Amino acid sequence: MTDGDSNLPIIERKLGLQIWSIENMKMVPVPEKAYGTFFEGDCYVILHNKRTSHGIATDLHYWIGKDSTQDEQGAAALYVIQMDDALGGNPVQHREVQGHESETFQSYFRNGIIYKKGGAASGFRHVETNVYNIKRLLHVKGKKHISATEVELSWNSFNKGDVFLLDLGKVLIQWNGPNCNIAEKSRGLALARSIRDSERGGRAQIGIIDNEKDSPDLMQIMKMVLGERRGELREAIPDTKADELQKANVRLYHVYEKDNDLVVQEIATRPLTQDLLQHEDCHILDQGGFKIYVWRGKLSSQDEKKTAFSRALGFIQAKGYPPSTNIEVINDGAESAMFKQLFQKWTEKEETQGLGKVYTTSKIAKVEQVKFDTTQLHARPELAAEQRMVDDASGNVEVWRIEDLHMKPVDPKKYGQFYGGDCYLVLYTYMRSGRPHYILYMWQGRHASVDEITACAINAVELDKKYGDEAVQVRVTMGKEPTHFLAIFKGKLIIYEGGTSRGQTSTPEPTIRLFQVRGTDEMNTKATEVPARASSLNSNDVFLLATSQVCYLWCGKGCSGDEREMAKMVADVVSRRDKLTISEGQEPAEFWEALGGKAPYASEKRFQERNTHYQPRLFECSNQTGRFIMTEVVGFCQEDLDEDDVMLLDTWQEVFLWIGKSSNAYERNEAIASAKEYLKTHPAGRDLATPIILVKQGYEPLIFTGWFNAWDPYKWSDGKSYEEMKNSLGDVSAISEITVDLNNINLNKRNISMINSTVSNTKRVTSEYKTRLNHSDSNSYSNSSNCNSSPSPMPNGDGVYSREVLMNKTVDELPEGVDPAKKEYYLSDADFHDIFGKSKHEFYQMPKWKQQNEKKQYGLF
Repeated sequence: MTDGDSNLPIIERKLGLQIWSIENMKMVPVPEKAYGTFFEGDCYVILHNKRTSHGIATDLHYWIGKDSTQDEQGAAALYVIQMDDALGGNPVQHREVQGHESETFQSYFRNGIIYKKGGAASGFRHVETNVYNIKRLLHVKGKKHISATEVELSWNSFNKGDVFLLDLGKVLIQWNGPNCNIAEKSRGLALARSIRDSERGGRAQIGIIDNEKDSPDLMQIMKMVLGERRGELREAIPDTKADELQKANVRLYHVYEKDNDLVVQEIATRPLTQDLLQHEDCHILDQGGFKIYVWRGKLSSQDEKKTAFSRALGFIQAKGYPPSTNIEVINDGAESAMFKQLFQKWTEKEETQGLGKVYTTSKIAKVEQVKFDTTQLHARPELAAEQRMVDDASGNVEVWRIEDLHMKPVDPKKYGQFYGGDCYLVLYTYMRSGRPHYILYMWQGRHASVDEITACAINAVELDKKYGDEAVQVRVTMGKEPTHFLAIFKGKLIIYEGGTSRGQTSTPEPTIRLFQVRGTDEMNTKATEVPARASSLNSNDVFLLATSQVCYLWCGKGCSGDEREMAKMVADVVSRRDKLTISEGQEPAEFWEALGGKAPYASEKRFQERNTHYQPRLFECSNQTGRFIMTEVVGFCQEDLDEDDVMLLDTWQEVFLWIGKSSNAYERNEAIASAKEYLKTHPAGRDLATPIILVKQGYEPLIFTGWFNAWDPYKWSDGKSYEEMKNSLGDVSAISEITVDLNNINLNKRNISMINSTVSNTKRVTSEYKTRLNHSDSNSYSNSSNCNSSPSPMPNGDGVYSREVLMNKTVDELPEGVDPAKKEYYLSDADFHDIFGKSKHEFYQMPKWKQQNEKKQYGLF
């Protein structure tokens, strides 16, 4: 589509990214292969479309390079406003500043963002594939969100804590600072491979320096380019990130103009409610200076809508916030998930509040209970996640009570009965893929002592160790029992308000008890003790009133037949007395007498408090610095779970903590505290009793994996570690020679151990190599004729072979130097795409077992 009045370019209605740079005040499309690379002297407009459950979600960004002009910035902002109009006012608009991009923006470029010096005005153009006359140094930062900035070719640019890439065209040297962690090294390597595959057609070598002493040859190259290093390396500069306490400080402002002045009036603080947003006005939501949202009411004037960005910038200046503060402009009715999660509750526009009105998202509590086929759980992991069920609850159950700070087995006849004065451990064992899996529930009574709660956690750790540290640990607060916990007790879960199940207790049990029963089958029923008085009743439910003479089954007008049947089952557990079923309105006098007399109670249809707007969110969490900091991963997938991380997955009804096998002990030990801090500081004012579920790498249950698209159960066994990825770079051994132009410097691989794996410790720079470094006057990439081990490559000399030479060949039939385990790598890019239907980069992103299956299919295994 085009807009003739605004000179907009063609905007395709397609999913994914479209990017334009601002050149001579016009939008010029950026080649797709250059996506993720931004010139510091330019501004860009970025359009992103993605499919959601509600249709297509559109985000519009304008990106400001640090050296761009005010005119270019103004043009980019104007184009975004015009595009917003052309797209019907539905996009969410973002202002992005180099080095301070939003998490949404960074999620588009999974291999990282590269900042390059210069811009269109200086004659620079986005790089084309197979251009090798390059010499630059990239400073790589970040773990989850990677950015690489082109910096001065000097040792002064380096520090101890970051990754640096020395890009010499046909050779990329990754220098890892001594204080780098595995995740940073892995992300740096992923970026190096991305440059190799997308910009160099897969024809560049990658060398890695983890320890300078172990890589003398690579260090020699670096010294030839950068000179001798003098003095110590600088310490790393820590990232300045907003902590969760800062992000929780949300404030809502009414914004309007009065006598040509911008008036900003604060109207509310956390927790915010949706009714504060007036459709006739514009509002600014300030998230602790971390991010500024501008909400444009659908009835606000066109002038108000067009000045949204300028108003936000004026607000930033008035508050003294840095110019790089992120801005998001959103329209009434097209709010982003990020915005909605800042409110305590959010109702979509099709939903209405009030009794008897239609709810399109099933918000009424008396929802028809649709039974689902438990056999579908493994075939449809997303169903397991939505239903919070790892299996059909037919596994083995063992229960212990914490007594004298130790575990004491509970009589199996008492399974399902929990007392508010106690703490319990419940071990659930189920079979999956022919081997046992474990869930360890830690149930904490409301009246249990601090010592008992602590002892419960300690004993859980010991029990987990007994089962090989494989158990999924779930903290269950009394009254917040998850669905699966209900299901394993087959409809007989009974929560007693106080007291204890210990035999020696001196406190007599009350003679009159009242239980509220909710549930329609064995999978979802729970009976909870409530105060034995009339005001506890509710017309929507069934109640059991146990007295010394009889047990009444009181059936409210709104309850169903299934609920009555489940209540009868529970009644046999809570009382041995005769059962008497009574309907609401037909109670005998003795019933009211037992409750202390009649009193008003809830008799209207109840609405279910569910946050249907909430989308699962994944965070990397850290509190190493003494500040609780979380980095969100937008559009997350399984690849975002790094083995040295502790990750938090928030699905609103529960919080998962995923523990990577190589995560550091401090963050593992503090994981639960981090999750509690997350709930405590959440802008929406979260329930602190939300279940917290501890999940360990490699032992993820379906209720966790179901939130991820296309979960690969073999990733942890087939997935490559950083060391394996590093070593795999040696698979390009068919390239017999590397020559690098370093201002008249020629390097020969026969003399240099140029790694795509680690450099051999025994290799040393020869006198011939040194002579060539000092005296070569060649500016071209030449092939050495004295390399006896060279195979017979294609004429381009880059170790590429025709498909006939590689397909369906035994090891003996392959050309010398070809790795038989990686035959496909020696195909040309065109042949590779023709055979596999994808690029090499896409192929190597697939799980290993999928790669092998395709290689077998095409005779390249």
